[in-house]
Amino acid sequence: MLNDTKLDEILFLDIETVPAYPNYNDMPEDYRKLWDRKAQSLSRNNETPLELYERAGIYAEFGKIICISVGIIVIQDESKTFRLKSYFGDNETQLLADFASMLNGLTTRKPNLNLCAHNGKEFDFPYIARRMLVNGIAIPSILDVAGKKPWEVKFLDTMELWKFGDVKHYTSLNLLSYIFGIPSPKDDIDGSQVAQCYYQLNDLNRIVTYCEKDVLTVAQILLKYKGLPIVPAEMVSRAED
Repeated sequence: MLNDTKLDEILFLDIETVPAYPNYNDMPEDYRKLWDRKAQSLSRNNETPLELYERAGIYAEFGKIICISVGIIVIQDESKTFRLKSYFGDNETQLLADFASMLNGLTTRKPNLNLCAHNGKEFDFPYIARRMLVNGIAIPSILDVAGKKPWEVKFLDTMELWKFGDVKHYTSLNLLSYIFGIPSPKDDIDGSQVAQCYYQLNDLNRIVTYCEKDVLTVAQILLKYKGLPIVPAEMVSRAED
């Protein structure tokens, strides 16, 4: 699998998102009405817009990004290390601008770069692009897929790869990590707890750690797909700048 894809030309990533406002009643009235209309289409058991608001962070129109973690495999001689870096904070505009600057620089140095995430094609990649537009940030070329031919799009998706053409099949990152014998990234919190951790516990650092674990797990799963050993824990480090 992916025999023509070089490991050091893949940027692994994951994002964490939350609703744009801490609570349903904090939304401006016009915005709240738009959410009410969206919630009507989401309701399956007569849930109210208030009850569904905890899911608002899933949608780029009603959420925001609080963390983007990235990682890259560095190959030296015959050994592999994994470098992590996170862009996070309350200021989404600054976070996205810093991420875009990094991505533009990296694609200049690595023109064959691929982006890789779990369910990235349906969530991470379009969510980032949409929030960049909302925040007035130019979308880096690698994310701007409008008008591109399928073979020109540099996206890898570990969930899509696992489907093997089965369009209805969904497999979580946590389940894949288990069956491949990779340490679970959900050993502290999971995605359903991110908004509470951010708005109620004010613990962004905990969210960053969780996001970085997801990025590492995506990389480890891709290595398993290629029949390669995973990166040992002692070979994982975080970039400071």
